[in-house]
Amino acid sequence: MFLLPKNCFIGLALTTLAAPTSASEMFASDSPWMLGDWGGTRSELQAKGYDFTLGYTGEMGSNLHGGYDHDRTARYSDQFTFGSHLDLQKIFGWNDTEFQLTLTERHGDNISNDRINDPRVGGFTSAQEVWGRGETWRLTQLWVKQKYFDGALDVKFGRFGEGEDFNSFPCDFQNLAFCGSQVGNWVGGIWYNWPVSQWALRVRYNLADTLYAQVGVYEQNPSNLESGNGFKLSGSGTQGAIMPIELVWSPRVNGLKGEYRAGYYYSNAKAQDVLDDSNGQPAALSGAAYRSRSSKHGMWLGAQQQVTSLASDQSRGLSLFANATLHDKKTNAIDNYVQAGLVYKGPFDARAKDDIGFALARVHVNPAYRKNARLANQAAGLDDYDNPGFLPVQDTEYSAELYYGIHLADWLTVRPNLQYIRHPGGVSQVDGALIGGLKIQSSF
Repeated sequence: MFLLPKNCFIGLALTTLAAPTSASEMFASDSPWMLGDWGGTRSELQAKGYDFTLGYTGEMGSNLHGGYDHDRTARYSDQFTFGSHLDLQKIFGWNDTEFQLTLTERHGDNISNDRINDPRVGGFTSAQEVWGRGETWRLTQLWVKQKYFDGALDVKFGRFGEGEDFNSFPCDFQNLAFCGSQVGNWVGGIWYNWPVSQWALRVRYNLADTLYAQVGVYEQNPSNLESGNGFKLSGSGTQGAIMPIELVWSPRVNGLKGEYRAGYYYSNAKAQDVLDDSNGQPAALSGAAYRSRSSKHGMWLGAQQQVTSLASDQSRGLSLFANATLHDKKTNAIDNYVQAGLVYKGPFDARAKDDIGFALARVHVNPAYRKNARLANQAAGLDDYDNPGFLPVQDTEYSAELYYGIHLADWLTVRPNLQYIRHPGGVSQVDGALIGGLKIQSSF
C-alpha cells in the first residue's frame, strides 16, 4: 500500500490550500475530499447510493517531562480507513436498507508504552488513541441495516463493534480517556471498540422523536483481537456473548442539541476473579488458580449538551460533556471511571470552523485488584519498587488534555495538544508526565 509522507503532510496541505481552487478540484479547501469530486463523478455516485471514503488519522506523542522513562523521544502511530456505504433502496429498491463495508490498517508506536507507563504493569489510558489492537489490516465493518414501521424499528446485523452504537462518543481528543466508547477502554477484554469487529445484532426502537431504546447481542471471542485474525469470520474461539442495553435521549435545550445516554452490559462468558481462588482465599498466597466467575457486568452514563451559540451561526458555541462507567469489582481491574470537559467551536470569526477542547478524567483501580498485587509481592518476598520482579501496585490515574483544532480545509483538521497524566498507570512512584501531541484527521 502507499504510505503518506508524514513529515511533509501539513506543509503539503498548506502549500496546496494557498492556491485558488473550486470545490470539485483537488485540494480545494471547501471540498470534503482532498482528491476532489473526480469531475463530478463522486457526487453523481452519491446521488445514486454509492459513497466511497478513504480516511487517515495520524498521531504524534512526545514525552516532554516526567513519566517512567525521562529519556525524551517522539512516537508516531496512524490508521488508514477504506469504506463504502451503499444505499440499497436507491440501488436495488430495498426499502430503508443500507450496507457498510470498512477496512482499516494501523501501524506505528505509542509513547505511552515504555516512556510514560511502567512496562511491568502497563497503563490504562493512551496518549495516542489510534494505536492499539495490532499493526495489521482488519475487517472493521460488514453490516446490513434495515428500518421498519416507517423508521420506528431499526435493525442492524453483521460484523461491527459495540461502541459504534452503544456508549458512543466522539473522538476529537488524542488521549484515549476522552475518545470513543469508554466502556471498551476499561473492559477491553470483552467489549471490542474500533477497529475490531465481531458478529453482532443490534435492535433499536424509537419511543419518541427524541428518545430511543436499543439492545444488542455481540459475539465475545478473544481470538478476534489477535493480529492474524483481522478477517476471521468463523465463530471458533467464542466464549459467550456480551449484551448491552441503552436508552438515548436527544433533546433540544433552548434550541441547542444535546444527547444523554444510560446503559448496562452483561457478559455470560466466564470471567476470572481478580483476587480469590475457588476456596475464597487470596490466590496470590494459596498458589491455586483464580476463581472462575459465571458472568461480568457494568453500566455507563453519558451526557453532551451545547449550552451557547451565536445568532449568526448556531453550530458555533460552547458544549459541555461528561461520562462515567461502573464495573464488576469481582472480575475487573477498573471499578469506576469519570470524565468531563468542554469544546468550543468557532472561537474566532476569522476561524469559524476551528475548535478548542479541554477535558479531565479519573480512572480508579478496584481495591481487590490492588490487594492482589500487594499479596503477590508479599508471597515473592519483594517490597522494593526498583526491584525488576516487583509488581507495582496500581491505584488512581488522572489525565488532562487541552487541544486547539485548526480547520485547514473541510478535508483536513490538525489538532496540536498538551496532555498531563498524573500517576501514569495508577502507579504513584511514576512521575507525572507532560506530553506534547499532534493529531491529523483527513479525508481523501
